[in-house]
Amino acid sequence: MLESLSKDKWRRVGTHKRSGIVAPLFSVYSKNSLGIGDFSDLKLLIDLAHQTGNSIIQLLPMNEVGPLFCPYDSLSSFALEPMYIASNTRPKDIQKKFPAGKPRVDYGIKQAKIALFKDTYLKTKDSSAVELKEFEQHNSYWLRDFAIFKVLKDHNQGKAWYEWQYEFANRDKIALEHFKKEHAEEIDFQIWLQWIAFNQFCEVKRYAESKKVLLKGDLPILVSRDSADVWAHPEFFKLEFAAGAPPDMYCAKGQRWGMPTYNWQQIAADNYTYLKEKLRYAQNFYDILRIDHVVGLFRIWSIPFNEPQGNHGLHGSFDPADEGRWEEHGRSILSVILHNTHMLVCAEDLGVIPWACTKTIRELGIPGNDVQRWVKDWSNRHNFLKPEEYRHTSVSMLSTHDTTNWPAWWENEAGTFDEQLFVRRCNERGIDYNRVKDILFCPKRSRHGRLRWNEEIDSVDKLVSVLGKPREQLNDFVEFYLNTYKEKEKLWQHFGLKGKMREKSDAEITRAALKFILGSRSIFSIQTLIDWLFLAGMFKGDAYQYRINTPGTVSNDNWSLTLPVSLDELLKNRVCRDIKEIIKASGRA
Repeated sequence: MLESLSKDKWRRVGTHKRSGIVAPLFSVYSKNSLGIGDFSDLKLLIDLAHQTGNSIIQLLPMNEVGPLFCPYDSLSSFALEPMYIASNTRPKDIQKKFPAGKPRVDYGIKQAKIALFKDTYLKTKDSSAVELKEFEQHNSYWLRDFAIFKVLKDHNQGKAWYEWQYEFANRDKIALEHFKKEHAEEIDFQIWLQWIAFNQFCEVKRYAESKKVLLKGDLPILVSRDSADVWAHPEFFKLEFAAGAPPDMYCAKGQRWGMPTYNWQQIAADNYTYLKEKLRYAQNFYDILRIDHVVGLFRIWSIPFNEPQGNHGLHGSFDPADEGRWEEHGRSILSVILHNTHMLVCAEDLGVIPWACTKTIRELGIPGNDVQRWVKDWSNRHNFLKPEEYRHTSVSMLSTHDTTNWPAWWENEAGTFDEQLFVRRCNERGIDYNRVKDILFCPKRSRHGRLRWNEEIDSVDKLVSVLGKPREQLNDFVEFYLNTYKEKEKLWQHFGLKGKMREKSDAEITRAALKFILGSRSIFSIQTLIDWLFLAGMFKGDAYQYRINTPGTVSNDNWSLTLPVSLDELLKNRVCRDIKEIIKASGRA
């Protein structure tokens, strides 16, 4: 690490092992929150980290979200989300209508808080004119474009920019100048909101520094097609394409995410100013930056935009098309990032990753992600890796914001085969699914679309016999079987737990899982706050319902989960002592 291109970043944060907490701001709240967690609540989260021996807090993207409230599909890769601004006043009518601490966030709070802030702005705007002007000058690259975009969007009833009148969609100078004069106060209000958010977030950063807690941000690899970024700089995007993922063993038709792919040639021709400005603004708030879907910097699956939606990711191609260029492509962009920020860069490298990506981030000193449920010797031992076998330059974790929490994985997914995938594979081989499913799988222990193996299917020979096809036609079935049969029993042994393996998760099993991952070789080990709180038995019923996001779905249950206890109460709970003891024993305190 100290010999890589990231060496100055490592010297800045230190090369000792650390532990941390992942907590979306919308999931936490305090007694003073107005309907949703806000910037002031981050100070309590920092107190929690400090009190428990954690020294990293990882946040999801904090950018202003669109209508689905997804932090990875934001209106800007610069602007902060205004509903996270802490309010000095707490009107009783808003508190009554949007009480903090309900199981899910009611996002109606956003408009209620913005209306409240508008009143504050009108009363105080003149008193802060000088500071506000300085903020605008320092952020001239993106700020006014974003403010105009927001006001235009409001005046178009929330429609995407490419559905606006031609002169506004295509940024006609005369039309925009006329609009700016007519709506100057609305535009200035949007700038004021960003200034207030900036100041509050910077205050949080200073507080974290006083407690010796590092803040880790999240940089989405792609931006929404309907964003201020794309509207202001369409030349930096290939609007004739939509990003996605090619067909694989989990998605027969692949995936289509919808965001446009980057025109890196144009971004490079502009000396990467767009990328550099994103980094410059982000480092006001963060010590560490996670790059989402880092493999997309090496090659991205590009689907023609006019391709029918029902084809998903079937008819796409990698960009760049030449695999021989992937390493050079990704390395050059990552090098630009490392040369233009003092933040330590981490990479989300989950999924099917080409060797060029793995090799490059290792050589550049960039930590990847090691998620316990997937860190295995898939080909030979078909077993989980031991803690000492994890990558040293990595962030180890039990769960992510896109997975089930760890107890839910243990109870519902460990030792199972995805049902849709199994059905698809049977259909491809002419195997009668209804004939074989009850022989191979236990219906009482199969739920949430996952099929649990019957214990009697205790050999590959029995599997092949039931499927009724030659072994050479069933290699993928055999591979799935070898890597999932008795998966829970294997992990039980890794944890060193005594007695018969238990199907239901409990505090003892969760504690063993946390000790296992914190004992890994990884330099950082960052766990979701949700996983930590299962130690205290705070979540009732099926653990499966407590997840932040279910990828590939659009639901009010995505990006809205809140904790069952406020941060004020949590700081007084004995679980904090339990967490501190576990972290201290791991050597990460």
